[in-house]
Amino acid sequence: MPEENQLLEAFKQTQYQLAGHGRRNVQVLKDAFAAIDGQEASDIYGKGEIIEDFEAQMAAYLGKEDAVFFPSGTMAQQIALRIWCDRKGLRKVAYHPLCHLEIHEEDGLKVLHQIEPLLLAEKDRLIDLDDVRNIREELSCLLLELPQREIGGQLPDYQTLEDISKHCRERGIKLHLDGARLFEVLPYYRRSAAEICQLFDSVYVSFYKGIGGIAGAILAGDSDFIKEAVVWKRRHGGDLISLYPYIISARHYFGDRIGKMQKYYEEAKELAVRFQQCYAVSTLPEVPVSNMFHVQIEFPKGVVEDVLAAIYLDTDIGFTGNLREVSDTRCSFEVSLGDAYERIPGDRLDKAFEMLCAKLLALV
Repeated sequence: MPEENQLLEAFKQTQYQLAGHGRRNVQVLKDAFAAIDGQEASDIYGKGEIIEDFEAQMAAYLGKEDAVFFPSGTMAQQIALRIWCDRKGLRKVAYHPLCHLEIHEEDGLKVLHQIEPLLLAEKDRLIDLDDVRNIREELSCLLLELPQREIGGQLPDYQTLEDISKHCRERGIKLHLDGARLFEVLPYYRRSAAEICQLFDSVYVSFYKGIGGIAGAILAGDSDFIKEAVVWKRRHGGDLISLYPYIISARHYFGDRIGKMQKYYEEAKELAVRFQQCYAVSTLPEVPVSNMFHVQIEFPKGVVEDVLAAIYLDTDIGFTGNLREVSDTRCSFEVSLGDAYERIPGDRLDKAFEMLCAKLLALV
């Protein structure tokens, strides 16, 4: 039975991989710079046409007055919540128990900003309107993540979003959008980014997830909010002397891929059906609501690693490099589709799923 790093190494050796846009190597940056005039002026400490034009473009796309480019979403979101807390004079916010700030940031919000989070809803479901209505504590801000990655990329229906937004405004609670994957949910909601963002007081979007840039994020809101965010960006060390490698790649891949989100979404739904046709395999959600979902397999992690390694060797197709142990008898992995999926030869993909189904059934 392979160790976890052995599965990852086997995955890396495959020629075709289900998820993403392809290997994250320096070619990603080279492609973004291919058509760039080397004499174009760089940004300097957050100033210059190259950064200011992109910030204006994204503010307009998100339907907000202003925007500021950050080197990381972690920095952007902590700053957004700090601003809302300072304005109300209350260091208390609410978000999902599996929010990125809670499980992936080493308590940065608490340690750096002394902000106390209230965790809403159970870990295995979305925040709903009743959860928000039943809050008895005073809050400065509520954060919603669209989609909720750690539970398969699930989404609330649009009416729920509207109702939560209305309730927060009536209660004087600012509503912040963790939109790291906002672009990917537009096909499901059948609304523009600006229409969705108008429900929120502040918005963060990422440029290395569905867009596939090398790094970087935008924080958007009204002009006064962004003025404060610019100051906090400097305090956090976010004003590198130049951010143009991040900006150019973000600009390039945003232009190249924003129009492909519907395609990725449709492919995700088709791929989920393929997985569901195998014994002991299900997806969460059952029908994907974006380009991402979780694959759940009702066998122990070590057993499934053996199955996948054999498929990788025989077909040159990699499903995942990382299995998560859910229980002694169940494991899972995430799929998030991009450009790479369409490059997989159909006959090889058919063979990979035939092997998956046959090998899992043989374990019974």
